Amino acid sequence: MSAPGRPKREGRSAQHEGSPGFRAGRSLGARRRARAGVRAARIDALAARLGALALARGAVLATAESCTGGLVAGAITAVAGSSAWFDRGFVTYSNPAKTALLGVPAAVIERDGAVSEATARAMATGALAGSDATLAVAVTGIAGPGGGTAAKPVGTVCFAWAVRDGAVETTTRRFPGNRAAVRRSSVAAALAGLARHLRSSS
Repeated sequence: MSAPGRPKREGRSAQHEGSPGFRAGRSLGARRRARAGVRAARIDALAARLGALALARGAVLATAESCTGGLVAGAITAVAGSSAWFDRGFVTYSNPAKTALLGVPAAVIERDGAVSEATARAMATGALAGSDATLAVAVTGIAGPGGGTAAKPVGTVCFAWAVRDGAVETTTRRFPGNRAAVRRSSVAAALAGLARHLRSSS
């Protein structure tokens, strides 16, 4: 599907393999695949570094995810041996699931919205309460393409990192790009935040 305002590219049937246009098209496709590979490699590297830090600190992690749908947990468990430092992940896509599985008060969702730092905070503390983790991350946002508002446009993602018997940090980010890009950026931010908390721990 072509981007708005841009002409559609002709299919390969309109070009032969020796034509300059055909070669340029293949080159562009290769560059796009390479960029996607770099993004995936960055997430893999973040998860691997996170695992090394968790092992060194004796930390156990948990995740509570909405818009990322388990992608943070997926990146973590892609690391061999992650069972030594990852306890569990909660995918709470609907508002009732956030309340039923993580104990997020319905009043908080009603007052602040599912995409809010208050909800992210309650998700993170709920993940700690329902697990053996010492550190949890929560992610809730609007990945698009629909669902955005003037106050919370597509790409708005709220995070919380909660330490057992410690502080809870929350933040809101706005990521560019399509649904897949927003979700990838959210995973990277969640992993980076977990690593930051572990580096700052004694």
